[in-house]
Parts: sequence; structure tokens; C-alpha cells
Amino acid sequence: MVMPKQTVDAMVEGGKASAGPPLGPALGPLGVNIGKVIAEINSKTKDLAGIKVPVKVTVDTGTKEFSISVGTPPVSALIKKEIGLQKGSGFAGNARAGDVSTEQVKKVARLKFGSDAPGFVSQVMGTCRSMGITVDKGQLDEGEKKLLRQKVEEAKAAKAAGAAKATAPAPPPAAK
Repeated sequence: MVMPKQTVDAMVEGGKASAGPPLGPALGPLGVNIGKVIAEINSKTKDLAGIKVPVKVTVDTGTKEFSISVGTPPVSALIKKEIGLQKGSGFAGNARAGDVSTEQVKKVARLKFGSDAPGFVSQVMGTCRSMGITVDKGQLDEGEKKLLRQKVEEAKAAKAAGAAKATAPAPPPAAK
């Protein structure tokens, strides 16, 4: 009887996988040595510290042997790491979060796709645009930083107002 192989897919932070969710609970029922799996994942992803990385663990349920394949991080994560951003602007087209050089765009394309061919560079530039990150426009000036902070504060206030409205008691029914 051939024992099936089972695959566990997860997103883990490079070099910081743990036996907790999502890996531990998924691997436990398969009877594999979770400590060894975690150690190998962390070894394979240590160069991607601070970035969420897709990982696939394939376990032979008969022999308990496993193999690990590490995917490439999302383009947005590579861009943020390249320019040291926590997140994009959230207001693409209205407020810039940062700027990358064409060379940085090509570097991200090579990391993600293995090539800096024009089509891949265009994909990376599209992701930059959707994150509010410009290409070769220069660093943000103080006015742009202020605008971004203002947009973030407005969004927080709108979200808080929406949450307050959603939790407010319903008005009594109108008398007839």
C-alpha cells in the first residue's frame, strides 16, 4: 500500500517560523518531527528576515520524511524591504509613500522573477504605483510627508466614526 504525501502551505516570516500556527497545528497530525521542519525552514529563509515568505512542506505520511520548498515573497514585500518602508501609502494617486530608483525596480524584478526583462519591470512598477510609491521622482519632501500623515489621520477618524456608528444602539421605532 502506497502512503500518500500531504502538503502544508503557509506564509511565514523569514527566519522566524515557529511550531505555533500556522505550521504546528497543520504538521502535528502528520507525525513529522516539527522541530526539524521548523529548523530547516528557518535555515532556508534566514536571508529573507522581516519578509513573509510562502513555504510548502511535503510530508510522506508513511516514512515521515519531508521536503521544504520556499517560494519568493510578494513583490510588495520586496519593494518595502528595498526602500525600508513599513507599508505603502494606502492612498495611491493621492499621496506618495516613497520612491524607488529604476535600478531598485530591476533588482526586485530579478529577485521575484529571475529576470529584469521589460515585462517583469512593468509588473514591479505597477505594484509600486498601487502602493503609492513612485519611480525616479525623488524622495518625499516635507509637504508630501505632511499630506500622507494627514490622509492617514483622516482615514483613522473615518474608521473610528464608522465603528462608533455600527455599535450605537438603534433608535426606537417611530410611533404611529
